Amino acid sequence: MSKVMVVEDDANLREIYGIRIAAEGYEVVSAGDGEEALAVAVREKPDLILSDVMMPKISGFDMLDILRSTPETSSIKVVMMTALSGEDQRQRGERLGADKYLVKSQVGIEDVVNTIHEVLGDRAAPAPAPTPAPEPQTQTTPNNLATAPAQVDNGQPIPGAPAQ
Repeated sequence: MSKVMVVEDDANLREIYGIRIAAEGYEVVSAGDGEEALAVAVREKPDLILSDVMMPKISGFDMLDILRSTPETSSIKVVMMTALSGEDQRQRGERLGADKYLVKSQVGIEDVVNTIHEVLGDRAAPAPAPTPAPEPQTQTTPNNLATAPAQVDNGQPIPGAPAQ
């Protein structure tokens, strides 16, 4: 089971994301700011960090820079999530090594979950739709009469029925 760390200074958002991510089968750990996130990352070694950018103590960008320059955490996947929608902010995140950069106002929680699956590469391809069983077909004669036995209870042929 993959481990995802949610780094968000808003406790309500942190809880909502944590519950939804856990529902996908991930183990979830969390941190309320960048400083705490660095300590948790070294201790817990998550497979992916979903992090806000604007946080107290250490910003998400500074946290990402430290993660990437620390051997124990340099390979952790990081998805940055922020209210900052400027292209310069996105480029900064990419330059620092973010695997994905999401703008909160442009994504919903399902988009976030899908991004986590995408970055971790753990979503199995959808199973092919089952092939429906063929329906039994009745053979008919040129007159559209079924070729079922053409006899009545007394064993006599039915008048006008095709011969067997």
